[in-house]
Amino acid sequence: MRNYCITTDSNSDLPAEYIKRLQTTIIPQYYSFGDTVYGDELNMTPEEFYKRMRDGELPTSQANNPAVIEDKFRALLNNGLDIIHIGFSSALSGSYNNVCMVAKELLEEYPDARITVIDSLNVSLGESIMVIHANDLRDRGASYDEVVAAMEEFKHHINVHFTVNDLFHLQRGGRVSKATAIVGSALNLKPLLYVNAAGALVPSGTAHGRKKSIHELVNRMTASLEENTDYSLPVGIVHGNCLEDAHFLAGLLQQETSFTNMIINDISPSIGTHAGPGALGVLYYGKIKPGNNRLKSL
Repeated sequence: MRNYCITTDSNSDLPAEYIKRLQTTIIPQYYSFGDTVYGDELNMTPEEFYKRMRDGELPTSQANNPAVIEDKFRALLNNGLDIIHIGFSSALSGSYNNVCMVAKELLEEYPDARITVIDSLNVSLGESIMVIHANDLRDRGASYDEVVAAMEEFKHHINVHFTVNDLFHLQRGGRVSKATAIVGSALNLKPLLYVNAAGALVPSGTAHGRKKSIHELVNRMTASLEENTDYSLPVGIVHGNCLEDAHFLAGLLQQETSFTNMIINDISPSIGTHAGPGALGVLYYGKIKPGNNRLKSL
């Protein structure tokens, strides 16, 4: 029986210390300012990225590169490893389909190998929580098939709630109208969004002012926890260059829940392109997301 590994993409925002400890292969996602493309060997710090956005530059995001996926997967296969890839939501990018295409081609060349591409239906540290849990299951002796089955169920429990500080970035991405952005900004309304059962980011209301929007993230989280929630699982807090707000949110969560492992990280530029500076999110294991009927037949 071949050994196997867990891979993911840079949109998972998996912190560097976890990448090193778990020896995780990361498929890069890309973003650009003008004609300059970043995301693989060429990158910029989150501070520089969000400063350029605050200064008025408008980046764009791009899907992953099939040639890069092939190179990274081929290296693992040549080392005798099967692959379980946990990918960025297919509802938000074509990257998942690119990985599936490459996996299919490689399996024709490596007929004894296995590659499973899991559509996480999630974003950012929501993917990371899956990666961390999958590695934990593997290290405790779970088989390839057991980890795949566990992740296909686990992913429907990952809840993602976001607030953003600037409606105009949502307006650029088609999430709100220009009129809504103008009126909402004038009234200091902060939109709240969540990732739905289909893996899409959708609006879910507004709060008046930044602090109320952060408190509302906490309210939504506590309302969606299960009675038997495993509080040893990590909670993700991601931010668009607003670390002070991220720590404020973490403090509230420590007061209101029994979670102890808080992972705080920057939102990757390829996601931050759409969310903008000041975006703040909480990602965690909770109740199955509304609208998901997948588990009813199990």
